Amino acid sequence: MANIQLTALFKQYQKAFLAYDIDALSDCYHLPCTLNTPDKVVLLANLSDCHEEFTTIFTQLKQAKTSNIIAKQACFEKISKQVYLVCIDWDFIDGQGDVFADFTAIYHVLDDGGILKIINVISHELDSSLTLTEPLSW
Repeated sequence: MANIQLTALFKQYQKAFLAYDIDALSDCYHLPCTLNTPDKVVLLANLSDCHEEFTTIFTQLKQAKTSNIIAKQACFEKISKQVYLVCIDWDFIDGQGDVFADFTAIYHVLDDGGILKIINVISHELDSSLTLTEPLSW
């Protein structure tokens, strides 16, 4: 059951990124939450913060003429009664079909009464990818 729910969450996430749909993307997150990259840590305390941060990210993706976002590897592990650890290796494809960004993202996902939401994302270079116990049924 967790595999189906996690897969649905991240397919919605992927679809929202491709459609530049801030509302659908925001719906994937529990607020407050954190986004961590090697350069910065962002606290998304409310919906306004979420919209502001993803507007900036979507502007970058539009400038790169993003044509596809591919999950190369996706796996998960239940780490507590309410929290899942998910690792996805992403390829972002530009308008010419070339990879312009590839990275691994490690997500902490909260199960709040059967509703799954991302509470933390940590993005790293691909060499930091994790192999967790269960593959996602991508």
